[in-house]
Amino acid sequence: MSNTTRRQFVLVTAIAGATVFSTAAMAQTPADTLLNVSYDVSRELYKEINPAFIAQYKAKTGKVLTINQSHGGSSKQIGSVIGGLEADVVTMNQATDVDALAEKGLTPADWRKRFPNNAAPYTSTILFLVRKGNPKAIKDWADLTRAGVQVIIPNPKVTGNGRYSYLAAWGAVIAKGGTEAQAREQVAKIFANVPVLDGGGRGATTTFTQRGIGDVLLTFESEAELIENEFGKGQFEVVNPSVSIEAEAPVAIVDKVAAKKGTTATAKAYLDFLYTPEGQAIIAKHNFRPRDAAVFKREEKRFAPIKLFSVDQLLGGWPLVSKTHFADGGTYDQIVAGIKR
Repeated sequence: MSNTTRRQFVLVTAIAGATVFSTAAMAQTPADTLLNVSYDVSRELYKEINPAFIAQYKAKTGKVLTINQSHGGSSKQIGSVIGGLEADVVTMNQATDVDALAEKGLTPADWRKRFPNNAAPYTSTILFLVRKGNPKAIKDWADLTRAGVQVIIPNPKVTGNGRYSYLAAWGAVIAKGGTEAQAREQVAKIFANVPVLDGGGRGATTTFTQRGIGDVLLTFESEAELIENEFGKGQFEVVNPSVSIEAEAPVAIVDKVAAKKGTTATAKAYLDFLYTPEGQAIIAKHNFRPRDAAVFKREEKRFAPIKLFSVDQLLGGWPLVSKTHFADGGTYDQIVAGIKR
């Protein structure tokens, strides 16, 4: 392994504090190495995406490419990139994280226009995971507000999973004709039932599945089967709420880093691969919702028939949501401050 690659691994470990793995045998030069900084629950997806792209890249160019991967809470990951972690690309689960890069000049402000579908090659949604037999009879969002129901949600201040869960609970009220005040009341009651706020989606899963805390876990649709496979089928059940949020997963080239390392063309090819039929099939296999209509139709049994709303359609868009709900002193902070333990 070259000194450049070794330094990169040290930097990823020191700054991100996240899980890092490498795909491919060795790096030839910095231009033949990519670092993809991503969020917590995409580990297994990119474990399969990376070797598939590496094989395609070698067939086209004759070069052996190394792809290093870093995972953690989404906002923490972006903070690490802003702080100096030299990511060639980011593959996140909320647009606000990529906007934060744009604000620092690391990627262009019009990053959404560089790839199809607002630079989001796949989506997911938020579902409920309950314990075997669903002992608390949880069926929809209102059930999460009941006394005696413990809800496991990661921290919305630092994780996309938590942010989408919060917004799904809020938007579920609005989508059914409720008022902002009613939405706030529902979210406040749900968070009053949250015993611990983990710093990432995987941490929340561990709290629920291994520590045995909580009656219901709010998680991405893509996680449900993975949790069953990891912790044993039959221990948990998926509950599909009547309405939930469409969670777009945006991607971007970190231009400042890619230009420095000479990886811009390779980084673009890597993200373009996510939109190919091969990439979309891998995405669907991991229970993320592909954009390719033919792939989605072939795999539609994987996905819950839930009425979905987007942040742009129902909640005024990410800039407004970020300022109103998640800025310091915003609605989320007010709600948490008002909870009596």
